[in-house]
Amino acid sequence: MKKMIAILFSLLLLLTIPIQSFAATLDDVKMIVENDYVGKIDGNIQSATSIEEIIEMLDPYSAYFTKEEFESFTKAIDMTTVGIGVVIEKHEKGTLIVDVIENGSAKKSGVVPGDIIVGVNGQSVVDLSIEQTQALILGDVNTTVEIKFLKEDGSTVTKTITRTSFSLPNVTSRLLYGNVGYISLSSFSDDGVQLIINAYNLLKKQGATSYILDLQNNGGGYVTTAEKLIGLFPNAPYAYKLKLTTETYMERSISQNVKFPQNTRVLVNRFSASASEMTAAALLDQDAAIVYGEQTYGKGSMQSFYQLEDGSYLKLTIAEFFGPKGTAVNGVGLKPDIITTSDPIYKAHLDSFAKNLSNYKERKALVNVPTSKTFTITFNHPINKTVAPKAVELVELGGNTVEIALEAKNNQLLVKPGKPLKAGAEYVLVVHPTLQDQNGKQLKPGEYLHVTVKK
Repeated sequence: MKKMIAILFSLLLLLTIPIQSFAATLDDVKMIVENDYVGKIDGNIQSATSIEEIIEMLDPYSAYFTKEEFESFTKAIDMTTVGIGVVIEKHEKGTLIVDVIENGSAKKSGVVPGDIIVGVNGQSVVDLSIEQTQALILGDVNTTVEIKFLKEDGSTVTKTITRTSFSLPNVTSRLLYGNVGYISLSSFSDDGVQLIINAYNLLKKQGATSYILDLQNNGGGYVTTAEKLIGLFPNAPYAYKLKLTTETYMERSISQNVKFPQNTRVLVNRFSASASEMTAAALLDQDAAIVYGEQTYGKGSMQSFYQLEDGSYLKLTIAEFFGPKGTAVNGVGLKPDIITTSDPIYKAHLDSFAKNLSNYKERKALVNVPTSKTFTITFNHPINKTVAPKAVELVELGGNTVEIALEAKNNQLLVKPGKPLKAGAEYVLVVHPTLQDQNGKQLKPGEYLHVTVKK
């Protein structure tokens, strides 16, 4: 029989499952930790003289916070809150910015994923829990908060940011070139899978024949949502292997009526954590999808909330999960099937539609071209000056075709983008087998080439 306990992947997501209640005594907390905590204890629990001292002995995801701190934490339950608009995760150097919300004030202040919060209003947060740091950041609308950031290059910067109301769009989707359906999930909210199913059905009506699921910068959420999401994939009957203090068991995924195609591509990065890693591990272990990106964060643990008698709360790591075949996640992260050095959507999109260009020849890629690039295609014979519509297409990877102007000059075709290429973006130039010479004969079979643009 499985241990019935409220389990939550904790990031900024809220607990809507039952919270266990205990008396607020030091001895009770010691008992909870000794019975339920999974992980290394750095010290002697029995010699501790306060709950805070116990927390210092546990992992970064276990925490103790007051009733007021918990109330601030629960404001995010509907993915709408007042704050600066960031998704955060605990880091050994402070609080890591995993994602920056498009309509939040942090975005407008130049905060980027990878920044680490080390101070709030002059107070160091390096040793604070994620909930305690969040409580300092949140506040009334139109008030300001002073935040000190550690940048990835080692420098620090302090910004004064105005708190505003913001909402996090949990699922976004769009149809990409080549009938590729793109779906992005920001967090594993309670309704996350239904939102994905809605997006899938809409994209399918629009003509999608293959799909990309983006879990980049997704720090986690509810375990049941992960179980359901894994159930969207064929050949993924199991969700994870779970290690509690008392037992280890395999958990099945929750099968859904809608199924992604076998060749669905899933994107992850260094900020994909917790439930995102559970999903990726299940798909990797069972060959249920193709995973692209970079090594994931490495948060393979689950937390439970315990409500204490005085209104305070204990958040405790009570389990560690693994992929169905035993692949470790915690502290190491996951290695994708295909490792990319740029945004994985570029490679995943190209691979998705290139299968429809199987009879086309792939030419050598053009690397680091200027944003003002004009492409020149040379043929063996003079070109018919009347070029068929869409005979040549310039595709922005992660998007659709961009406007181009074509000019035939003897045996050359000049391809000029209607506006400058995007710095750091990637494109594919596709030449279809409809081009003709001056005698109306087909010049060559189709071909395509990958293009990267200077940053």
